[in-house]
Amino acid sequence: MTGNGGGGAMDPVLASAGTTLVGLMVTEAWGQTRDGVVALWRRVRPADADGVGRDLDEARAELVQAREGGADEETEQELVGEWQRRLLRVLRDDPAAAEELRRVLEAAQGAQPTEPPAGSVQLQARAAGSSRIYQAGRDMRVQGS
Repeated sequence: MTGNGGGGAMDPVLASAGTTLVGLMVTEAWGQTRDGVVALWRRVRPADADGVGRDLDEARAELVQAREGGADEETEQELVGEWQRRLLRVLRDDPAAAEELRRVLEAAQGAQPTEPPAGSVQLQARAAGSSRIYQAGRDMRVQGS
């Protein structure tokens, strides 16, 4: 898992693999990510691959529901811990799978759009002197003089 076969520092991509995986669950790159992780499992632990696919689907649904309900941070941290442990156990079984996992996660991150999603708002303003600036992404009510 260290990339050097010894006890050195873990590769940053692998150290944050659980965070990256869970973060990708709510992106357009999720299908690609899920397929890559299941393929890795199929190679290292073939008997568990179908179950991991179901577990990934359930984790994604749980995260989406938590985000809609406003409790996403706690749920996300729980999922990150769970998937970090699971990924590290697979990499312990087959340290060579680390490069495959790195490729899957980096490819999915690279597939993310670099421009803001449709419907997002970006505001910019400059003021000089005694100017006032009011900005809002939606409704705004300004009272006073």
